[in-house]
Amino acid sequence: MFGFGKKKKELIDDEKLYAPVSGKVADLATVSDPVFAQKMMGEGFAIEPEDPIVVSPAAGTVTVLQPHAVGLKRADGLEVLVHMGIDTVSMNGKPFKLFVKVGDVVAGGDKLAQVDWPMIKAAGFPLTTMVLITNSKDALDTFSVNYGPAQQGQEIGQATSK
Repeated sequence: MFGFGKKKKELIDDEKLYAPVSGKVADLATVSDPVFAQKMMGEGFAIEPEDPIVVSPAAGTVTVLQPHAVGLKRADGLEVLVHMGIDTVSMNGKPFKLFVKVGDVVAGGDKLAQVDWPMIKAAGFPLTTMVLITNSKDALDTFSVNYGPAQQGQEIGQATSK
């Protein structure tokens, strides 16, 4: 009940990237928001979500928690941000239910959040979800992703640090 005796998950060194939701993985350049499309927030990929559960795109420790975004720090120092929808910050958290807290250690494919995509669509916002490596300029060495259809939690690419 209080988590006593509960074994804390260990951070694993995993360079793989995973699809945070089932949907079509696309190049960031195709995203309607220029901040993401021009990679101002870092290298990454976009995905058009087809299901309400969002899983971790990488193994890491949760470092940032906003209703619409979860940030992770991998064992190798890469910082990965999952941004759910575009301009969804203005929805004040309503369509989002988070399952993690800052300090939690997650593996790729672990459940992070549940999103009410129909609510976001009804509000007129794009559902496009981005996975960004926010410290790309300083820490990213190689990045590769397979574009096209993907299933939630499926390995779709790799990112290595310098």
